[in-house]
Amino acid sequence: PAIEPSPVKTKFPTARIKRIMQADEEVGKVAQQTPIAVGKALELFMVALVTKSADVAREKNSKRVSAQMLKQVVESDDRWDFLREIVGKVENEDKASKSGGR
Repeated sequence: PAIEPSPVKTKFPTARIKRIMQADEEVGKVAQQTPIAVGKALELFMVALVTKSADVAREKNSKRVSAQMLKQVVESDDRWDFLREIVGKVENEDKASKSGGR
């Protein structure tokens, strides 16, 4: 799929990204453009995940995106499979509503 321009003007701090990358002992020198590319990839990742989650919220006539909605997005698309272990800890909506969770 074609990459559309981001509707969000977010810039992640390249110095912090570089520090995080270099904290890994296996990572050697980091080219100057690498943290910028990683920051852009992070921005696109966040926009896609939040947009899909907002779509789910709209379908449910909700003004807020819940953890359960994020979980639904992650579990419904294989490109988010690396997040499944993390969202697996989130209760399903039916359980959360019975236990008084938000």
